[in-house]
Amino acid sequence: MKPNGKKILVTGADGFIGSHLTEELVKRGYEVKAFVCYNSFNSWGWLDHSPKEIVNQCEIFSGDIRDPYGVKTAMQGCDAVLHLAALIAIPYSYHSPDTYVDTNIKGTLNVLQAARELGVEKVVHTSTSEVYGTAKFVPITEEHPLQGQSPYSASKIGADQLAYSFYSSFNLPVSIIRPFNTYGPRQSARAVIPTIISQIASGERQIKLGSIHPTRDFNYVKDTVRGFLSILESEQSNGEVINIGSNFEVSIGETAHLIAELMDAQIEILTDDRRLRPEKSEVERLWADNSKAKRILGWEPAYGGGEGFKNGLLETIAWFSDKENLVQYKAGIYNL
Repeated sequence: MKPNGKKILVTGADGFIGSHLTEELVKRGYEVKAFVCYNSFNSWGWLDHSPKEIVNQCEIFSGDIRDPYGVKTAMQGCDAVLHLAALIAIPYSYHSPDTYVDTNIKGTLNVLQAARELGVEKVVHTSTSEVYGTAKFVPITEEHPLQGQSPYSASKIGADQLAYSFYSSFNLPVSIIRPFNTYGPRQSARAVIPTIISQIASGERQIKLGSIHPTRDFNYVKDTVRGFLSILESEQSNGEVINIGSNFEVSIGETAHLIAELMDAQIEILTDDRRLRPEKSEVERLWADNSKAKRILGWEPAYGGGEGFKNGLLETIAWFSDKENLVQYKAGIYNL
């Protein structure tokens, strides 16, 4: 699929990745309908902070992904849907697992049903590397077993399987993008990199974190967005699950010290028990095999490896260090 007058529905357009993706779609010449979560403040989330010349070219639809009628209404007239709307905070999934089933599983079903009924040309469903759980082998390929080590990851496994079932059962052109740990400007403070940066930028030198030994494959948001677009524009991706990751493994502790070095700060890491996952729920190791994305899509990370990670962190630090951006984060409060 190429722009050429194609209209794309982006669910979760008000979120971290969704807002960046919406902006890039507009820049590439797509017509965009941005599905944002209805609220009484008339807030469009991060789209409120996007360039006005970009947002003014979007059609905004305020609704709730859990409402099948609203989802179908939003999708009318669209050629494709990029489905990102989800509850993503792992700690909150321990607190309120029922909401994750409603939003992540039922919400995905609503998208799939509407796409099938309306004859949408392409559905890109967003998965997560959390579905793999602690790596049984590395780097992690798309054939790695799925392990629901949190209610969040279990709900995403269910959503992924629903998406694939609509491809298998009804020949719906569904692709599943599986991003590894995306970071960058606008990310929620519940994620580890914004947690570290916002504490340091606020003047803290005793940095409160959970476990620091687990490893992650951090993927800069610009690379994740390019992954979405590559899948959207590839017919070969139909029926496929595709990892989008940097193929670079680094521990949380190493990440914290690298950020401190880049911010010219001497830090001490303190363990905050509230930030620790239950022992069996902690994902100890994530490291992406991205060879399938290279083979099928021609995609590879521009911010890969150690040097790419450093460049992505510098861009992220610059954004969070801007006082107008930092003031939106409560650095001293644990964000569930």
